[in-house]
Amino acid sequence: MEVSSPTGSSSSGIKRQRFQVVSSNNILGSIAYYGLQNDASASTSRSSEVYLQDCNYYNDDEENNCNKDENVYDEEEDYNYDEDEGYEFYLEEDDKIDYGFKLAAQFDDLDLPPGVEATVPWLDNSAPKSSSNSKQETDIKFNSFKQFNIVQDFSDHHFAKTYSSVMQAKDWMKKIQKEWKLLEKNLPDTILVRVYEDRMDLLRAVIVGPAGTPYHDGLFFFDAQFPPKFPQEPPVLHYHSHGLCLNPNLYKDGKVCLSLLNTWYGKGCERWNPSESTMLQVLVSIQALILNEKPFFNEPGFELTANTAEGHVKSLAYNEEIFLLSCRTMLYSLRGPPKHFAEFVAGHFCNKGHTILAACRAYMSGAPVGSVIWEQAQDVDRSDERLSISFRSSLKQLFEELLMEFSVKGADCDEFLNQKVKAGAAAALSLQ
Repeated sequence: MEVSSPTGSSSSGIKRQRFQVVSSNNILGSIAYYGLQNDASASTSRSSEVYLQDCNYYNDDEENNCNKDENVYDEEEDYNYDEDEGYEFYLEEDDKIDYGFKLAAQFDDLDLPPGVEATVPWLDNSAPKSSSNSKQETDIKFNSFKQFNIVQDFSDHHFAKTYSSVMQAKDWMKKIQKEWKLLEKNLPDTILVRVYEDRMDLLRAVIVGPAGTPYHDGLFFFDAQFPPKFPQEPPVLHYHSHGLCLNPNLYKDGKVCLSLLNTWYGKGCERWNPSESTMLQVLVSIQALILNEKPFFNEPGFELTANTAEGHVKSLAYNEEIFLLSCRTMLYSLRGPPKHFAEFVAGHFCNKGHTILAACRAYMSGAPVGSVIWEQAQDVDRSDERLSISFRSSLKQLFEELLMEFSVKGADCDEFLNQKVKAGAAAALSLQ
């Protein structure tokens, strides 16, 4: 499929990549089935105000210490990566106990049928009440999270160790500041950016997966570096893939394949133009043209089958695989958010947790992946129902893990937790 920039049609296909479905770790065993109750839905508004004075930028973001204040995972100490097995996460023993208590405490107000506690050993009266302020605090931090801001700590950035003294040249710095201004004023609501005061060549962005696609409500992180010859050369991007290939244009090693970045062939306005192309254009292109409704046809040559029955069936199956990988990416983001984005990740999934879980239920019931925009419609058109057994089984497991994580973040999971209670009651009766 030819993928273009917002100003032209651009080819961004790549060679087909092998899907890798990573076995997830169920950190706390049976507690994956239960979670916190939500008190109120969060607002989606965020402040994006940044003051710019004569191209001099000042860091007023207190997030630079978030690795001290928030539970941000250290890349080397808290998880290990294996090319074949994916990431492995660890929690300290005290954290496991506290994590379980937070989950268990939420069931104190539920009318549990006799015997349910026996089927869920960690439901006991010794669990302390969880703080009612945690959800409110998450909302406050999320609502005040700036869409564009300048931070200090760049230690976990992919390009942190790649640096050139040319990047301190005055003319080069002015060009970067111009990019900053453009981003601050024109970013869409679903793209957020952090730049670095002491490393103007670095940038980190998170893109929210568009509705109506297999990427909906997911968070996709990218690290970028402006090269010494910018803007004569385009920025270099690295996608936080976690070893997963969830798009033909996003390699599992982090490479982003896009003609606008000169990483794929293209003609004219499809390629980077030093006098016109911008970082904003790159980010918008990724969201609109890569994270699209039918990524199967991003594969070179596959667009020829776009209007055929065979292509339609393969596209639906591809979307199923992509959604599974997108769910795994959600889990990685929740358990180890990149620096300076921990508060946004927590707030985003607190707001979108119910939507994602409801979509999972619909997909397990036969709705085509990405077929429903949940904020606008509740009825599912299943006239084109297609569901593989392996997809249902894999999604069921991921549903349980997501339910646990979303509940801890304070998402509205009451509907799904009550279903778990009923299932527990049925199990208890079967034991009698």
